[in-house]
Amino acid sequence: MAPISGGSAKPVNSLRSLFLSDLHLGARASRPWMVLEFLNGIEAETIYLVGDIFDLWHGGRVHWGDAHDAVLDDLARRAKAGTRIVYLPGNHDTRMREPDARVEGWELREAAVHTAADGRRYLVLHGDQCDPRFLRWHFMTRLGSRLDALLRQADEMQRRRGRLQPEAASYAQAVITRANALLAMGDRFEKRLVKLARATGTVGVICGHSHKPGMRRHDGVVYANCGDWIDSLTALAEDGSGALSLIQHVPVPAQLPAGRPARGNAGALAEGLA
Repeated sequence: MAPISGGSAKPVNSLRSLFLSDLHLGARASRPWMVLEFLNGIEAETIYLVGDIFDLWHGGRVHWGDAHDAVLDDLARRAKAGTRIVYLPGNHDTRMREPDARVEGWELREAAVHTAADGRRYLVLHGDQCDPRFLRWHFMTRLGSRLDALLRQADEMQRRRGRLQPEAASYAQAVITRANALLAMGDRFEKRLVKLARATGTVGVICGHSHKPGMRRHDGVVYANCGDWIDSLTALAEDGSGALSLIQHVPVPAQLPAGRPARGNAGALAEGLA
């Protein structure tokens, strides 16, 4: 992954397409100020919002503030300026899949086919469509959101009380990581999505959902996962030639709100597919 620093007054990256997933705006763990910092250094002709952009229907407390509004305002400004924004809801914002769902200036789709600058076509969708049936129940999504919030609250309390160093991993984080790995079912999640891409006649699939950024080939079919904006702070980018790469946001500590530790990984390695 190529690290991208935020906080620039002018765009540092001009992209043909940007793919963002799993912002989880409204959840305890959402980090909208990081999204804003990242977007401040990016311009793109098309932005795909690849699911779980919102996390408002989990039955618990909704965490929303000025920074969340600012993310939506930024995207609205871009749409008015001519940026194409395609929103493909996921399991945490599944209500946006309903026929009457609307976001002004955004195209809402269950899935889309993206044609890159080099003519290659990619299937784009959140990825929960390939979960086992019981994981697609809304009850399971709500339960996952509530448990995630409780674990992250416990993590925050430990850090506030000085029981953990800012960069130290906690038991709660280990549980969350392990749960995400189990939900991915090893490589079965990837294989199901690759099979779906192959069935649609595309050269690969671009998704989110698993919170595990990565780019790989399965028998010639590309699997590209955007990652998330809770932990990995990653996105998928397409340049003017059609090449795809993962980019990771490097937080600017001096610009973070008080009490918000920077947990981005500045040591990321370049990763891409020509």
